Amino acid sequence: MKHLLLFLILPIFMSAQADMESVADSQWLTDYDKAIKIAEKNDKNVLVYFTGSDWCPPCKMLKKDLFESAEFLAIADDYVLLYIDIPMNRDILSPEQLQHNKDLSAKLNKKGSVPLLKILDKKGKELDMYSGYSMNGETSYHLNLLKKYQS
Repeated sequence: MKHLLLFLILPIFMSAQADMESVADSQWLTDYDKAIKIAEKNDKNVLVYFTGSDWCPPCKMLKKDLFESAEFLAIADDYVLLYIDIPMNRDILSPEQLQHNKDLSAKLNKKGSVPLLKILDKKGKELDMYSGYSMNGETSYHLNLLKKYQS
């Protein structure tokens, strides 16, 4: 019986580990100034992702469909990745991080759109953006935007 239980649970643990590895492969920063410094140093553009991680269904699906995909992971190293979350649950982020995210959102995402991908150059100048996700698994628009500005 113990072996049967292990046999049934093992694939779940392996799947969770694989998900964690795919997310870890692409390193998301949460500090704008740090992202810009790294972009300048490495001559890369910055991908800023605005999300409402705990309340936005399209954001949750985009995370799964785009950011955990092999296509995105192949492109991710060409960018400095900046994750800006405005969650409803105030326990998710520190008060300082939440304020940083709100301030940056007021500056770069005046309409408060989520999900929103914004491409900045290494100086912080906006190059392009794509807002929304239809939750149908179609991420070609997002990927085309990213491919257009690969460093």
